[in-house]
Amino acid sequence: MKPYVKMNQEELLALQKELEQEFTAVKSRGLSLDMSRGKPSAAQLDISMGMMDVLNSSTDLKCETGVDCRNYGVIDGIPEAKRLLGAMSEVDPEKIIIYGNSSLSIMFDTIARCMSHGVMGHTPWSKLEKVKFLCPVPGYDRHFTMTEFFGIEMINVPMLPTGPDMDMVEKLVGEDPLIKGIWCVPKYSNPQGITYSDETVRRFARLKPAAKDFRIFWDNAYSIHHLYEEDQDFLIEILGECERAGNPDMVYKFTSTSKVSFPGSGIAAVAASEANLEDFRNYMKMQTIGHDKLNQLRHVRFFKDLDGLHAHMKKHADIIRPKFELVIRKLEENLGGLEIGSWTKPKGGYFISFDSMEGCAKAIAARAKEAGVVLTPVGATFPYGRDPKDTNIRIAPTFPTDEELSMATDIFILSVKLASVEKLLAQ
Repeated sequence: MKPYVKMNQEELLALQKELEQEFTAVKSRGLSLDMSRGKPSAAQLDISMGMMDVLNSSTDLKCETGVDCRNYGVIDGIPEAKRLLGAMSEVDPEKIIIYGNSSLSIMFDTIARCMSHGVMGHTPWSKLEKVKFLCPVPGYDRHFTMTEFFGIEMINVPMLPTGPDMDMVEKLVGEDPLIKGIWCVPKYSNPQGITYSDETVRRFARLKPAAKDFRIFWDNAYSIHHLYEEDQDFLIEILGECERAGNPDMVYKFTSTSKVSFPGSGIAAVAASEANLEDFRNYMKMQTIGHDKLNQLRHVRFFKDLDGLHAHMKKHADIIRPKFELVIRKLEENLGGLEIGSWTKPKGGYFISFDSMEGCAKAIAARAKEAGVVLTPVGATFPYGRDPKDTNIRIAPTFPTDEELSMATDIFILSVKLASVEKLLAQ
């Protein structure tokens, strides 16, 4: 079929009639399919069930230093958990603090501390006339809703195939002392699946911020979430680059096992310079006497080391890789050459990013919902829920069964075609 944009009015009307008939038939099936969030499937959760058996009432529950993990203490994590997540984060164990189950919670706490008490002795952000954050777009919706919650002004920075537009980042950060941070998902980014290039990481490490308390919020959520064993993206380790650039304190690096073991029951960590970690520990002393060491012990004894983590992630990849390939294959077979959309082909992470014709994303999502498919809310991948061009849709292939995913993708494709024809007819 020729590109929709090259069809005349008569051809478009005939196509619309045909698509509407197909849509009516699909709608009559009364389907209810969910592709709204990047949740692991039941099959993925099943591969971690052995973790439930590594601790029981007869298990030695002391960590390697002899601390009883049933009791209070060890505020920043047992040594073996620091080694495990340190290896996962590519940092030495002494540069990491182990928290509870969620890296998102650490990020929230960190912003709250910056607002109330400032960063390493600097003026608390809440006492400033305004605070601004840079937000690469499209990006992770929960970063944006968190930032909005604290009343921080968000500034869009376009994502390029190499990562955020660093010309723009360098200019803004260097000129405006009210810019205090930037959100980054540097490997297999949410939602595009982009991994920052070597040059991008090095330019981040060499930033010259006008604000002395500027921090890079480096959310390395998908550091080991590869889809292919032989074709993986590589990301330069940011802490080492910052040290070499003379900016050791400029980055907070977050990670967790949320999509490695059990979402909501994993372990999370922050890696940073010693000065930053001391800042973290000072407020942690007021917040907790220690996080869940039994869960830390459970993870360590199940995964053992980085090789164990990689072997486990290969099992995840074997489950979700066919799902990504199914969606991409269907998009290519049914939308390729029509010039009504483009999509990413990630090598890892949890999402496929789809860009429609300008002004069509909301109409596509509405059509899909009408036929029984729930997508991530359009606009969610931009600050304030506003996609200025109304084009971006995040596709989350992992949670549905293969059969559900196939049906949902077909409905999504049909919705793209219908919304695109309607847009062209209205012009």
